[in-house]
This record gives sequence, C-alpha cells and structure tokens, in this order.
Amino acid sequence: MQYPNNIVKKKTSTVSYGNRGMDLENLLNLSNSYYEERNIALIFKKPTPVGIVDVHYTTKGKVIDKAYFKAPSTLDYNGLYRGKYIEFEAKETKMKTSFPLHNIHPHQIKHIRKVIDHDGIVFLVVKIQQLVYLLDGQVFLSFIDQTKRQSIPYSYFVEHGHLIKEKIDPPLDYLKVVDQIYFGGNS
Repeated sequence: MQYPNNIVKKKTSTVSYGNRGMDLENLLNLSNSYYEERNIALIFKKPTPVGIVDVHYTTKGKVIDKAYFKAPSTLDYNGLYRGKYIEFEAKETKMKTSFPLHNIHPHQIKHIRKVIDHDGIVFLVVKIQQLVYLLDGQVFLSFIDQTKRQSIPYSYFVEHGHLIKEKIDPPLDYLKVVDQIYFGGNS
C-alpha cells in the first residue's frame, strides 16, 4: 500500500497470543474484578500481615526500609460465591514434570483442612507447563496423606485436576470449574 511521504508499512498478521506472559496472580485479579463488576462473586486477594519497623520519606512518598511478617498467611484468595465461603492458593512453577510441595507450607495445609471441616470450598490453582489447573483441596490432601513424595507429578494434575482455560473475559474463568466440581455443573 502507498502512504504519504513514501512511508512503507508491511502487512502484519493479527495473531493474538491472549494472556501469554501475564503472571497467574494478575490473571486471577483481573478475573476477580470481572466477577465483582458483574455481581457474580466477591473474591479478593488477601494481604500478607506485615509489621512496619522503619520508614523513610521521599518525594514520591513513604518507603518501607524494614518490615516483618506478623503472622503466617493462610491462602492467597478468599470470598463468597453462590452463598458459600471460597478460599484458594495460587502457585506457578517453571518445572515441567512436577509441582514442588515445599511451595505449600504446613500451616496452609492445616488451614485447607479447616476450611473443608467447615464445609467451605477450598482448592489450589496451579500454573504448570503454561497451563492452569484447579486442584480440589480434598484431592490435594488425599495426595499428600497417601504419599511420601516431595512433589505432585504433572500427570496427577492432568488426571485429577481440572484445566482452567484462558480467554478474554474473564482471563481465567475458574468459577466455571468451581460450578462443575462443587455445584454439579449448575451455574
């Protein structure tokens, strides 16, 4: 095509790579905003409880120099969906063959058990091999209770997890999977 001033523009293909490169937490935060804006669910990222020790001031504002964790955090996200309490942990791994269990701390495992005991919905969202899986909390606990392994094999996610497909709105429609597992597919 001929443009003014002899500018040459090459035809570019319109390949969309969607959400590639976005980290898991960002995709979940965008999805949760989508759910809240449409009054589908109220699910929020929980802040880690931090105590501030030392602060200095700059022209841009306060800068924390020293801080400490006040208490161990439970899981990353919690809220309400369809009248039920929901809580989950989000993790990514670059490992191709397994998910290291040291990424989930003993106090978090204990917390998962408590949520199940109180009839809440609890699960892990794990990004492995550039795919995102939802692994039910009870299925996760069964795995760690029945094995001495230090990691969950990728094949376990394929067999026992639920693939969450990436799309535009919401970027990770994990509530569609929650509907299938916890509400018998009814949305």
